[in-house]
Amino acid sequence: MNKLIYFDNSATSFPKPKTVCNELLRCVKKYCGNPGRSSHKLSMLAGEAIYSARERVASLLNLDNAENVVFTQNATYALNIALKTFIPRNSHVITSDIEHNSVIRPLHWLEKNKGISHSVFSAAAKDLKEAIEALITTDTSAIVSSLKSNVTGEEIPLQLLSQIALKKGVLLIVDASQYIGHKKIDLKKTPVSILCAPGHKALFGIQGCGFLAFTERLCGDTFIEGGSGTNSKSKAMPLFLPERYEAGTLPTPAIVSLDYGIRFVEDYGIDNIENELDRLTSLCRDELSRVTGVKIHGASSGVIAFEMMDI
Repeated sequence: MNKLIYFDNSATSFPKPKTVCNELLRCVKKYCGNPGRSSHKLSMLAGEAIYSARERVASLLNLDNAENVVFTQNATYALNIALKTFIPRNSHVITSDIEHNSVIRPLHWLEKNKGISHSVFSAAAKDLKEAIEALITTDTSAIVSSLKSNVTGEEIPLQLLSQIALKKGVLLIVDASQYIGHKKIDLKKTPVSILCAPGHKALFGIQGCGFLAFTERLCGDTFIEGGSGTNSKSKAMPLFLPERYEAGTLPTPAIVSLDYGIRFVEDYGIDNIENELDRLTSLCRDELSRVTGVKIHGASSGVIAFEMMDI
């Protein structure tokens, strides 16, 4: 019997926990109505499940207000909302050198279409605080940073980013795609303007759900417009979270899977998950190092950078 060894857990976690799969199936079979669009039982049950997931994300991040959690289809979509609706025209942005294209490409679009400029700091800088603060100008509106690279595993301390943003009075938009579920995040201790993340990686949901988490109730320009189930007679999107950024039918099954994925993380324990990941990373690194023609460039929790040399 062939066995599958999955080496791409940073792209999406697999397999999903049994509890996630069971509730996902129950949702599709028992209560997958259109949330917030009617008062019949299926719609009400779906709406309750969506709100449960908002509360679950808020609790994970230590946010007081569940309405500050906005669901999207993935982290890329969340980052596009954050960057394209909250970064002012003709302003300056600071990013790291470990950013994913989900940050680089929207910023490129903003450079072409809204006249922004941006500077890049090295995540490996000896004095990271000094490196970031040296780039801040009077035109700087935001620091946009990944918390962990999906290529090298390199991390940028959230506490440091939060301190600098608060001190300098700029927005802090973080991409937590490779960080959330691996490390504890307390947005009361380390506030950010907007945290963006997917549900399908270390939170063990299925593909099709991501989110933005706002420390404050920020409302910028809309990103797309459409049905929200609120103020339907108005031609404009609602001026409050989360409805302002949730145009169209929400992906109830994916959001339910995120809810139960976070429950799994909470039950198993983030520290236990990280310890197991460290063990597997070390085991994989040691075995790869024994393979002729493989050169290891670095390894950290969950990420091994290596190349196949010419033999």
